[in-house]
Amino acid sequence: MSDVIALVFDFDDTLAPDSTTGFLNDIGVDAGQFWSEKVGPLLNEHDWDPIPAYLHEMIALSRSREYGLITRERLQEWGTRLPLHQGVETLFERLRRHVRKDHPQVQLEFYLISSGIGDVVRHTPIAKEFTDIWASEFKYGADGGIDFPRRVVSFTDKTRYLFHIQKGIIGASSRNKPFEVNRKVESDKLRVPFQQMIFIGDGYTDVPCFSLVRQAGGVAFGVWDRAHREKRSRAWGFIQEGRVSNLNQARYDEDAELYQWLEEAVESLAGRIALQSRMYVG
Repeated sequence: MSDVIALVFDFDDTLAPDSTTGFLNDIGVDAGQFWSEKVGPLLNEHDWDPIPAYLHEMIALSRSREYGLITRERLQEWGTRLPLHQGVETLFERLRRHVRKDHPQVQLEFYLISSGIGDVVRHTPIAKEFTDIWASEFKYGADGGIDFPRRVVSFTDKTRYLFHIQKGIIGASSRNKPFEVNRKVESDKLRVPFQQMIFIGDGYTDVPCFSLVRQAGGVAFGVWDRAHREKRSRAWGFIQEGRVSNLNQARYDEDAELYQWLEEAVESLAGRIALQSRMYVG
């Protein structure tokens, strides 16, 4: 039986302010105008999905060269210096220490599933903390600029990667095998059952993950970014609809309520694993 607990995070507005908005502002683009005047009409008038819509408009922006080509190097460099929410950089080791103290047999793993840009999030200071990262990806053209979306991680796409975690289809050996996630795995062979997952997210793209994890007996936390107080009412809706177990401000320092709830959730799951291991007879 599994002794792994998986904490699965969204990135934008969960662990950090929106990274794409930050990148656009950093290169001189009016990000508010980009979202409202470029992306907005695709959603509201032409029935686009939000994620390919913003990727498409970023490609158009790059090709215009008004703010220079958007290259892999520019995206990666932004990732190295984008701001993170309070307490994020030390969050992972604090939780590992907490589990090791009372439940040394339990493995704690962290995963990131983001609709944001992979070349950004994989170069943040916290990228090394994650067992695996899945995000939207660009193909780059001969000139080095972003050229086409080669992976789009939208609403239910995120749940696909929960199944990757569940079945152990993770790491470098899982790449270039897009259909592997569909293989059947017997329940007693699952690497991380859903009831041993904790999902933390903030937005509409996270709703399918909230629902899947909660319905399967795991824990889902909704967060809101204090820089966007208008999103708090949306997040509160997740509580009212029963999609999340709790709602907190996106702060992760030791005194933050969210961090304390994460400790409680990890402790509860670790205790359950320890109890089941003593009762399990094969």
